[in-house]
Amino acid sequence: MANPLPKLAMRPIKMIRALLQTQAAGGYVLMLAAALAMIVANSAWSETYVHTLHVYVAGLSVLHWINDGLMAIFFLLVGLEIKREFLIGEMSSWPRRILPGAAALAGMAVPAAVFLAFNADVPGNARGWAIPSATDIAFALGVLALLGPRIPGSIKLLLTAIAVIDDLGAIVVIAVAYTSSLNVTALAAAAGIALVMLFLNRRGVRLIWPYLLLGAALWAAVLLSGIHATLAGVVTALCIPLTSGRGPVEAADCPLLRLEHALAPAVAFAIVPIFGFANAGVDLRGLSLDQAVAPLPLGIAAGLVLGKQAGIFATIMLLARTNFADAPVGASTRQIWGLSILCGIGFTMSLFIAALAYGEGSAQEAGAKLGIIAGSLISALLGVAILAGSKREC
Repeated sequence: MANPLPKLAMRPIKMIRALLQTQAAGGYVLMLAAALAMIVANSAWSETYVHTLHVYVAGLSVLHWINDGLMAIFFLLVGLEIKREFLIGEMSSWPRRILPGAAALAGMAVPAAVFLAFNADVPGNARGWAIPSATDIAFALGVLALLGPRIPGSIKLLLTAIAVIDDLGAIVVIAVAYTSSLNVTALAAAAGIALVMLFLNRRGVRLIWPYLLLGAALWAAVLLSGIHATLAGVVTALCIPLTSGRGPVEAADCPLLRLEHALAPAVAFAIVPIFGFANAGVDLRGLSLDQAVAPLPLGIAAGLVLGKQAGIFATIMLLARTNFADAPVGASTRQIWGLSILCGIGFTMSLFIAALAYGEGSAQEAGAKLGIIAGSLISALLGVAILAGSKREC
């Protein structure tokens, strides 16, 4: 059956709007998946849940296939979003990048500092400093969508821009901070494959399938190299052309936009919820108060709830008050504060980094999951409470 996408004749603004709606709806599915994981992990099905995730298939456990395989597709979509935003989107010029860029950087640095204030002296815990630095764009947009038209579009766009830069920062952190050893031969093979994809781009190859085939080979090489395999998705995305070769970027057959639009539903409604279900299950039975308020979960929760809003809100207000950047159009101070709080929903990327930092199935990862779930839930509820009573600026 032929792909119907080239016939849609969607301009980028309509396509991007559809992508945002997909992410928001996907946020609801992710919430349900996380809730189901918690129910199963605390039921008679707990052992079956854990056992199934650790069944080996073709040399990797089911959990590894989800976290290293399916999430590579998630990172492919993230890479496509980053490239599109920086070339033709909300961050296509330096003036547009200043506010979300500065806010995102502060929103990564301050939560990390808050986390380290709780965990710097606890052996092994400091390795998770990046866990509260992430923002889950689907989850946050889903919460914003619940509030309807009372929230100006500028707030949604700023949240998306901050989350995109946040994802870019997380990718850099994963590549640099969570790579322990390298297989030089596999890394050289990965570099060679990436160069071939760049060559195809420069030669004007606009078919998507050669990039996806080479991307699969790149994934295998990166998996063997010691760098986390999901980063192959980002590299593949950056090599996929943004122009159609026959006209302006608005053309419906633009490879990057077409692939992004095709992947978004699968990622939002299948891949991310599967990841959430596989990683969010925390057995709370027998959990003591001391474990719940231990430095690790407490530091992560405080980083997400307090660090995120402090870093982002202070930066936005400082840049707006000093005229270094324009505040979101039609947004009140309260709405900017609410936006900053919602950025503390760190679910997907935070869970991903926790697994890298402490190892899947470890006691530290379980503590990190507890902090992520608590911090994300508090941020979501507090953000809704602040935004629900807000009004647009005149």
